[in-house]
Amino acid sequence: MVYVLSVYNKKEKYIRITMAAFNIQEALIWKEKIEYVIDQHQGSQVANGNKYISFEYKSGMDNGRTASSSDHESQFSAQEDEDDAHPNLSRRTTIGNGPPESIFDWTRELDSDLSNQSNNNQAFSRKHWRLLQCQNGLRIFEELLEVDYLPRSCSRAMKAVGVVEATCEEIFELVMSMDGTRFEWDCSFQYGSLVEEVDGHTAVLYHRLQLDWFPMFVWPRDLCYVRYWRRNDDGSYVVLFRSREHENCGPQPGYVRAHIESGGFNISPLKPRNGRPRTQVQHLMQIDLKGWGVGYAPSFQQHCLLQVLNSVAGLREWFSQTDERNAPPRIPVMVNMSSASVSSRKGQKLHDSSINSANRNSVMMDDYSDEDEEFQIAEAEQEAYQNGLENDMKKTAVEEEPADQMDLSCFSGNLRHDDHDKARDCWKVSDGSNFRVRSKHFCYDKTKIPAGKHLMDLVAVDWFKDTKRMDHVARRQGCAAQVASEKGLFSIIFNLQVPGSTHYSMVFYFVTKELVPGSLLQRFVDGDDEFRTSRLKLIPSVPKGSWIVRQSVGSTPCLLGKAVDCNYIRGPKYLEIDVDIGSSTVANGVLGLVIGVITTLVVDMAFLVQANTTDELPERLIGAVRVSHIDLKSAIVPKLEPDPS
Repeated sequence: MVYVLSVYNKKEKYIRITMAAFNIQEALIWKEKIEYVIDQHQGSQVANGNKYISFEYKSGMDNGRTASSSDHESQFSAQEDEDDAHPNLSRRTTIGNGPPESIFDWTRELDSDLSNQSNNNQAFSRKHWRLLQCQNGLRIFEELLEVDYLPRSCSRAMKAVGVVEATCEEIFELVMSMDGTRFEWDCSFQYGSLVEEVDGHTAVLYHRLQLDWFPMFVWPRDLCYVRYWRRNDDGSYVVLFRSREHENCGPQPGYVRAHIESGGFNISPLKPRNGRPRTQVQHLMQIDLKGWGVGYAPSFQQHCLLQVLNSVAGLREWFSQTDERNAPPRIPVMVNMSSASVSSRKGQKLHDSSINSANRNSVMMDDYSDEDEEFQIAEAEQEAYQNGLENDMKKTAVEEEPADQMDLSCFSGNLRHDDHDKARDCWKVSDGSNFRVRSKHFCYDKTKIPAGKHLMDLVAVDWFKDTKRMDHVARRQGCAAQVASEKGLFSIIFNLQVPGSTHYSMVFYFVTKELVPGSLLQRFVDGDDEFRTSRLKLIPSVPKGSWIVRQSVGSTPCLLGKAVDCNYIRGPKYLEIDVDIGSSTVANGVLGLVIGVITTLVVDMAFLVQANTTDELPERLIGAVRVSHIDLKSAIVPKLEPDPS
C-alpha cells in the first residue's frame, strides 16, 4: 500500500512533484510541511503586493501505482473558472477523485445543510431520518422519505451510527480489506474478491453475503458493485457503494444477485477521550435483495439489513479486543475474474521500452516473508513489466501444460493411500489450488495465485516409529526412493521427525523424471545447505480439527529451514531433507498440542522453493499432501541399513 502525494500548478497540471509514503501518518507530515511553505510564500507575496496563481495539492492511495489524474481529479475542480478571477493563492486539498457519476454521495447531506442552495436534481434527499432503535451500542436510523421510482423490494435507506476507539486510518484500512480478517467483525460477510481496479480510488468488487434468515428456504445473495473512496481534509474517510453490471462478474449459480441502490461508510474523527482516539462510524445501506416475494416480506428485508449494519458494532469490538493495527487492505482476486484488470491495462497506451528483461530479473524480494511491502521498482522496470505482461502470461500457460504421466503402481509405503474424503489413517495428494503462492508479477503488485500443478508426484508415504531419531531413511532397501533410483527417476524425500519417548517419522516421497537444468528446483537440489535453508518453504493448513489447533498451526507460509533444523542428504538420484521439529521450542509446543488429538485432524502440507527474483517467479509447488486422522498405532519400526556416512 502506497500513499501518493502530488503537488502541481493548476495551469500546468502535467508539471508536478510526486512523492510516496508507506503510511498515512508520514504522508500527512509531508502535507503539513508543504502547506507551511505555501503559506510562507503567500505571506511574502502579500507584502510585495504581487498577484498569485492558483495552486492545487492532491494525494492518493494506490497499490503501488500513482493515483488517477483525470480532469475531475479534485472535488473542487468545478470552481476552476471562478478561481481564475481571484488573485490569491488557493490551496486545495483532497485525497481521491470525485466519485463516479453513477454513485450518489450520501455524505454530502452535511454540506448541503450548510448551503442556501437546494439541488433539485437530487431525487434522493438524505436529510430526514428517524431513530428506529438502539442495538448493540449503535443508533439505527431509517430514512423517512419514500420514493416511487424504486421497486417494492428495495428497502428504505438505513444507517447505523457508532463510536469506535481507533483512528480513522485504522478503521478505513480494516473496512477496505476483504480477507480472512473480515470474518472477525462482519457477520454478513461470506466472500469477497476484486473484479477490476479502475484507478487508485475506484474498484469493482464481487461480494457474497452471509444472511441467516431461514437459510434452508431462502437462496443466498451476492453483489457486484463499484466501491469509491476518498480522504477529506479534516482526516475523515468516505467509502461509497453502488451496484453495477460487469462483463467479468455475471450471475453466479446458486446465488440471487442483490442490488445496492446506495451505501457505504463515513468515518469521521472525534475528540480523544482519556488519551484514546475516538472515531464516529456511519454505515448506510439501501439494498434490493431481489428474489420472488421479497417485497411482501418486510421482516426479511429489515432483518438482513440490520445484520449488515451491525458490522459497525463488530468494528468496535474488534478494535477493543485486539492490539493488531495498520494491516494493509487486502482483497483476493478470483481466478475467473482476474482478467478484468489485466484487460483494462492492455487497452492503455504504453511507451516503448528498450529495457532488457534481464534488468527486471535482478530485482530481489525479501528472503523471509511473503508480506514485505518495502519493495522498490524503477519506473523503467515497471514499463518493461507492463510491456511484457501478455507475453509472460502466454509463457506461463505453456509451462503448465501437463507432462507425460508416470506409472506410480510400482511405488508403495506403509501408510495407506485413499482418495475418499471420509477415509481415516491415510494420505492423498492435496490439490494445488488449496494453496496460494507468489504470482509471476509478485514483485510488482504482491499478488498471489492458486499454486496449480505440482512439479513432482507424491508416490508414497511411510509412517515410522522407533526408540531413537530416524535419519537418512532413503537408504532403506525397497523404499520408494530406491525404486525410483532404479528406474532412473529423481526423488525428493521429506522426513518430518517427531521427537518424544517414542520417536516418529512421517516420510513423503516426491518423484520426477528429471530436473530441468537451470530451474529453481535444480538449483535448490544441487545448491549448498545455506541456499537450501534460505529457500525451503512449507505452507501448512488444518482443514479439519479443533479451533485451538487450527489457530496454533495457522496457514502462513513458513521458511522451514529458518524455523527448525534441517539436515540435507544428497544421494546419487535423490535429496533427503530431515526436518527436526523438536529443534524449535515453538514448533515443539505446537506439536505437543497436535499429537494428542492427531486422530481427529486432517492436515494439508505443501512444499516449495521460495522464489526471490522475477526470473524465478511464479512459485511452483514441489508437491502437496493431505494426511487424514492418523493413528499412532499404525506406525511401524523400519529396518534401516547402516548409514555409510
